Amino acid sequence: MAAFSRLTVHEHKRLGIYIHVPFCLSKCAYCDFNSSVCNDPEKIKRYIDAVIAHMESYREAAESYEPDTVFIGGGTPTSIPENELYRLIKSVKKIFCLSENSEYSIEMNPATASARVLSKLRRLGVNRLSMGLQTADENELKALSRIHSRKDFFRSFRMARDAGFENINVDLMFGIPFQTLDSLMHTIRYVASLGPEHISLYDLKIEPGTAFYNNFEDIKPYLPEEDTEADMYLASISLLRNLGYNQYEISNFSRPGKRCIHNMKYWNCDEYLGFGVSAHSYFNNNRFSIIADVDRYIESFFDPVSKVIVTENLESVEERERLGEYIMLRLRLADGIESREFTRRFGYSFEQLYGDKLVPYVRGGYMTAENGIFALTPKGMFVSNYIISDILEFEDFGRYYFGS
Repeated sequence: MAAFSRLTVHEHKRLGIYIHVPFCLSKCAYCDFNSSVCNDPEKIKRYIDAVIAHMESYREAAESYEPDTVFIGGGTPTSIPENELYRLIKSVKKIFCLSENSEYSIEMNPATASARVLSKLRRLGVNRLSMGLQTADENELKALSRIHSRKDFFRSFRMARDAGFENINVDLMFGIPFQTLDSLMHTIRYVASLGPEHISLYDLKIEPGTAFYNNFEDIKPYLPEEDTEADMYLASISLLRNLGYNQYEISNFSRPGKRCIHNMKYWNCDEYLGFGVSAHSYFNNNRFSIIADVDRYIESFFDPVSKVIVTENLESVEERERLGEYIMLRLRLADGIESREFTRRFGYSFEQLYGDKLVPYVRGGYMTAENGIFALTPKGMFVSNYIISDILEFEDFGRYYFGS
């Protein structure tokens, strides 16, 4: 019987699980994620009930899968009542057959950390933290309306280490109000001095619906110019490399062997299931998302007369779409596109399909083409949106989102 069980596990397909917790202590001025302030414990409880019910509804469909990554994001998952967070974390293991060495990540704001909670999370099997610092400059933190200080972050980071976390990511941003090249370099050196295994560096995008968007004229004078942003990005890549962090994706840098396995699923077009409002999934060759409204989401699971359909935009992914998406996502990675792997997946020659379009980018230093591998250079990654849309004739792939 034991031998049969081991065989069955080896035959299981891998799967990523994402869970969205849309609650925060406050809404940051730049944030366009599905998140809001909620001070109603009962509503939060019902939301967690709904997420667990949602996961339960996929228990049978996922029986042949062995999830090897879990990512709880938000929002700020660590802002909800502790018992609800623990209940959510435990439910994943009860419902799905997680692999023995699965990567189990959770996002946290430094203002929501405590030694007790961090120790409990680690005991429950969470083994990776993603901490949102954004910047180590106090004036820049205030401009972003972050509720934590640099001191809060340092204390949280030390508590996480003391709790046994050996895999920590720190989120940073560039192109933010009042930021200079020097202040960004100072932030990166400060974070690297603490020794996190992973650093993410995102370019500020001012999106509709955010406080920054609504007050753009007020903050515009304090934003770096586009040329300065490019200098910031390229200088950051160089500094991070010198500090031991290798760029493996447009916005992500890691120590050797510490890439985010969960996010690699997105960029490799592997399967994943998303639970909670606004979560996206790619499962069984279907792509779909969940409604964005928290109340409707809860209602869909617990109102017996509800006609709400929680799944939106359900579509089967056709070969041409899979091919285009693969190119778009793989070009986010420093590994790029390996022509033999492309042919194995799709039966076509990448060079024959797109070679002519690649030539000017290779000549201009935006892309490398070596030993059958095509990859964007750091300079190319900064303008990746333009390059990818040009290569793919973006009118055919316009519904796909890719950021920088």
